[in-house]
Amino acid sequence: MAKETTLSLFDESPATAPKPAAAAPKPEGKSAPRVVSRGGEDAYTAADIEVLEGLEPVRRRPGMYIGGTDEKALHHLFAEVIDNSMDEAVAGHATWIDVTLEADGYLTVIDNGRGIPVDPHPKYAGKSALEVIMTTLHAGGKFDSKVYDTSGGLHGVGVSVVNALSERLEVEVARGRQLYRQVYEKGQPVTGVESLGEVMNRRGTRTRFKPDAEIFGKAQFRPALLFRMTRSKAYLFRGVEIRWSCAPELLQAGGAVPEKEVFRFPGGLKDFLAAEIAGDTLVANDIFAGRLEKERGHGGVEWAIAWCAGRDGFVSSYCNTVPTPDGGTHEAGLRTALLKGLRSYAELTGRKRAQVFSADDVMTSCTAMLSVFIREPEFQGQTKDRLATGEAARIVEQAVRDEFDHWLTASPQQATKLLDWVIERAEDRMRRRQEKEVGRKSAVRKLRLPGKLADCSNTATAGAEIFIVEGDSAGGSAKQARDRKTQAVLPLRGKILNVESAAAGKVGLNQQLADLTQALGCGTGAQYRGEDLRYDKVIIMTDADVDGAHIASLLMTFFYRQMPKLIEDGHLYLAVPPLYRISQGGKTLYAVDDHHKDELLRTEFTGRGKVEIGRFKGLGEMLPNQLRDTTMDPKRRTLLRIEVETDPEGTTDAVRRLMGNNPEARFRFIQDNAEFAEDLDI
Repeated sequence: MAKETTLSLFDESPATAPKPAAAAPKPEGKSAPRVVSRGGEDAYTAADIEVLEGLEPVRRRPGMYIGGTDEKALHHLFAEVIDNSMDEAVAGHATWIDVTLEADGYLTVIDNGRGIPVDPHPKYAGKSALEVIMTTLHAGGKFDSKVYDTSGGLHGVGVSVVNALSERLEVEVARGRQLYRQVYEKGQPVTGVESLGEVMNRRGTRTRFKPDAEIFGKAQFRPALLFRMTRSKAYLFRGVEIRWSCAPELLQAGGAVPEKEVFRFPGGLKDFLAAEIAGDTLVANDIFAGRLEKERGHGGVEWAIAWCAGRDGFVSSYCNTVPTPDGGTHEAGLRTALLKGLRSYAELTGRKRAQVFSADDVMTSCTAMLSVFIREPEFQGQTKDRLATGEAARIVEQAVRDEFDHWLTASPQQATKLLDWVIERAEDRMRRRQEKEVGRKSAVRKLRLPGKLADCSNTATAGAEIFIVEGDSAGGSAKQARDRKTQAVLPLRGKILNVESAAAGKVGLNQQLADLTQALGCGTGAQYRGEDLRYDKVIIMTDADVDGAHIASLLMTFFYRQMPKLIEDGHLYLAVPPLYRISQGGKTLYAVDDHHKDELLRTEFTGRGKVEIGRFKGLGEMLPNQLRDTTMDPKRRTLLRIEVETDPEGTTDAVRRLMGNNPEARFRFIQDNAEFAEDLDI
């Protein structure tokens, strides 16, 4: 009578072409050069050369300065203004910043820094330094390190560009207990620098502006975006308090943006990252965070990093509090530090499987915040989307690498979990690449099933079975014993690769595992597709001896690591072939082990006559009819269904200890369980 039971896996208890240039006219004696007009076109003379002065270039070509005239560019104006206030805070001169969005579209940024100088500029007679800064490109105090050690402004065009692209801009400066004010419209001053009298408890700069609709059209400030930008600045410098305020009529009912909020984050980027990944499952329990205050004259590095199991990775990087969405050299330094750190730890712990993982594998699910403060940084483009300072890579790598090494060695259990996670990502990548190569080949020729596979004739998955057997001898018997309509047989050559201890590169190149994967048709790892599985039952059928049990363990390890969903969906089974054939007269029974043999002798063979006992050395020695009757016939066989315990971490730990490349763990297991060996049963 057929039986089917369950067995827990490792259970331990058009562009227009340019016209060619015209040849220069030859001079005739000492006469003046002639200007020749052709095709009825007007002559091209010096009068056609236009010189744009002041801020006119900005209004003519705003895209050169802020990347365009869309919503993103509009919000870049706010970034330029608040960056000036942040520079004052980072330099130690400001402790708070106010940001206010008004109902009429005006945006105000106030700080308690030193205030923009208002005294006459020595090179511009009759103009104050304030007016020079607001109306002249490439004017500012950030071209050297005398005023600011580090800053987000580099070219002296930030606030002047904001002024040029604003319908109206008002700036107030509280400096030396005096309050000054000047008003501009479309970049041009409409008042002089006015003195508003004495102020006792105020200092710093107040900038209030409204973007020009002639430039930005219907684009308007979005409170939610401004709110996020403001909050991120507070995370980037823990020594500043930023106060947010927004007109109530601009807020949506029940929205996530409050009317008023105060931002101050003593934890810096660690607080920032914790808020971003709140609710996500971490691979390692802790966030790896740290900071280096100074590095050879530069302002330092701060980072916060975590690996999340349920989301794609991201890196949010900043230089001098300016976001760098396109990354750059500082992100390259971070990637290198994490890669080298994990490889070093893998080498320290003897994990050979880690040899093939790359920086992409490390960063796949890595969520990171990185902030650097660099003296005179180099960016690609005025919008500063990408950092190009070569030294930043070395600074970040050195700062993060040392701390990362300490973090890994201080928590070996968490470090091992992280290393295993990265190795799995590498193995997934190798499998995807291999499957891509197979897919490329199948585009030009029909993909063939493995040559040794004897497939069943039915094309439907329901009721179809595949027997995985060891060796051609067992395969020959199984092929003769099978039901050709529903049963397929795939012989493997001896013991397969142990995927738990093998490097990912070896797993991807192993031909036997490739044949098995191809026969099943469902892919592996992240590319596993249960709906493409060609068989309802995948049955491991090995000899009933120690070697057979080892091969079965290797196959179960492969399925657990490469196709866990196949086990979870109840498709993996172990066949139970007999070890003994017992005959007496015309009576023949089969026993699966010694205990079963003794029980049959005691209960079934009590009559007269000689009892003959034969021991099968392997499936290959069994006649096809014997193999069919005892192991393959669905009506009479016994199958063990492989299941994973409810404690997945315990199962993973057991697989790692029993099948990994650490022999000490297996030796300890043998010592701890030797006394139970005689009681082990199938």
